[in-house]
Amino acid sequence: MSNDAYRGTVDLTVAQATIRFLSNQYSERDGVEHRLIPGAFGIFGHGNVAGIGQALLQNEIAPVEGENEMPYIMPRNEQGQVHAAAAFAKTTNRMQTYMCTASIGPGSLNMVTGAALATTNRVPVLLFPSDQFASRIPDPVLQQLEDPTNLNISVNDCFVPVSRFFDRINRPEQLIPSLLNAMRVLTDPAETGAVTIAMPQDVQAEKWTWPVELFDKRVWRVRRPPAEPAALTRAAEMIKAAKRPMVIAGGGVIYSEASEQLREFATRTGIPVADTQAGKGAINFDHECSIGGVGSTGGDSGNHIADEADLVIGIGTRYSDFTTASKTQFKNPDVKFVNINVASFDAAKQSAEMVVADAREALTALTELLDGYRVDEAYSQRIAQEKKAWEEQVQACYHRGHGPLPAQTEVFGALNELMGDEDVVINAAGSMPGDLQALWQARTPVQYHVEYAFSCMGYEVPAALGVKLARPQSEVVAIVGDGTYQMLPMELATVVQENIKVIYVLLQNHGFASIGALSESRGSQRFGTKYRQRGDGSHLADEELVKGVDIAANAASWGIEVLTVNGIEEFRAAYQKAHESDRPTMIHIETDLTGPNPPGSSWWDVPVSGVSRLESTQKAHAEYVEDRKPQRHYL
Repeated sequence: MSNDAYRGTVDLTVAQATIRFLSNQYSERDGVEHRLIPGAFGIFGHGNVAGIGQALLQNEIAPVEGENEMPYIMPRNEQGQVHAAAAFAKTTNRMQTYMCTASIGPGSLNMVTGAALATTNRVPVLLFPSDQFASRIPDPVLQQLEDPTNLNISVNDCFVPVSRFFDRINRPEQLIPSLLNAMRVLTDPAETGAVTIAMPQDVQAEKWTWPVELFDKRVWRVRRPPAEPAALTRAAEMIKAAKRPMVIAGGGVIYSEASEQLREFATRTGIPVADTQAGKGAINFDHECSIGGVGSTGGDSGNHIADEADLVIGIGTRYSDFTTASKTQFKNPDVKFVNINVASFDAAKQSAEMVVADAREALTALTELLDGYRVDEAYSQRIAQEKKAWEEQVQACYHRGHGPLPAQTEVFGALNELMGDEDVVINAAGSMPGDLQALWQARTPVQYHVEYAFSCMGYEVPAALGVKLARPQSEVVAIVGDGTYQMLPMELATVVQENIKVIYVLLQNHGFASIGALSESRGSQRFGTKYRQRGDGSHLADEELVKGVDIAANAASWGIEVLTVNGIEEFRAAYQKAHESDRPTMIHIETDLTGPNPPGSSWWDVPVSGVSRLESTQKAHAEYVEDRKPQRHYL
């Protein structure tokens, strides 16, 4: 390579060049810079131990000028490390993420679920799955999946549909455009998600002569696209013409750091604001216009307002089927939509008037256009009445005094009262996200962290690691069900090894509460959702259920401190002890498998068998036929 066009060159392996490049990448928004990739997760095998592994080692023990530190954390599961990276990215409002590396074959393939979670949630993660030999001399190499029709196919092609950007580095010089495009996607507010660069193991270790300019500090500006004036004018006219407008605040409001602008918009216009799972906390729960969760897992206040709304203003929401209650939530036959979203794909949903823009920019401009406008007093009174009625329901769920085992809603109530405004509660799958969206009273945008786009069982344990790395000043509390725990507990060892102080709240109910309830409601009698012992192979009655894994003992075996409690008062005392401790801690409490849960005021489409010999299924199908009648496309 000629030196004429460059300041100079340096000889590095592909892996070493990757780490040096990543250590000098920054994101910037509103004048604030962040290290885009401040650290690395990695599980090593023959595919990456001598490539990226060696590069990370060299970075740690033999640093050189021009290469920043890339701190390495050793996780225990490849899927878990991606969940931790996604949680970190979500907590930093997508301004930073971790890189993740894994060995070839099963190690890399384990990251696919995490990649899908990140892309579905629109959060950036950077993945380096190792790949088979580019030279194809040792062919097939250990763990290689052979395709007799295409020798270029490897298991890493599974990443293509779940990644926002995918590339494979078969020659060293391909790395430069690949890394630059990877950074582009990681910092694109509309297109971000999983970025995957597959690296054949021989290429990782191959030496190449690189231009030193590649390793200069590079700042990627995260844009705030303003709204088109004509689109804002159309939106403002639709709002002024509406009698019962409402806002649905999604994750885009929080990622845009637009909470102040949303509060100002609501205060001045009186328009009520409901939230999605990703948007909870975008407006403080005690704001006069905050009406809580909306949709299948929403509360009465949000859903009753949504039932009658003639204009829905979606801000930064992707309109999941839970938000729309499978297209049954917005019952007004004349309902229209205005969608403010940085991505045109989401802005176009529900046949909306599209405002393609950054949430903060659009809210600021729209508030100015609506100067002097406010909803009528009767509508404001209706909002206040719905808020008051639902607050009474929340307090009833939080303080049931249910026995002999407490309801999980009572645990949530205790946490909601004990945790600080800047602390973070984490959850992902099962019945708990539904209860949390309906009940949790978020006071700040950082307090509520529920992954419900992919609703991935096993997210919570590694997510606590990622969130705490992003917010070391906060108390981080992950609520974990016993079913979820058995999916992916391994990162308990990582938080212990790294001495990362998090609190896990383990709700033990000896089964799968969410799917059990869904199964029962759809006529399938909670089949396969309780722990049973096969015995002689005969049909098992409820009284023959077994307790299953001793999760408290299992968690303790990872090295975490476990506090086993009975009842809510003991739970409160244990939380205080965990809060005062500097060690990662688990609070283990048994709760009632069957609830009671918050009252429901919406629907979710899960089809029921159209023909069955079971009376329970026949009855459920008849109900299903009736329930889906309100479904419609919003045209």
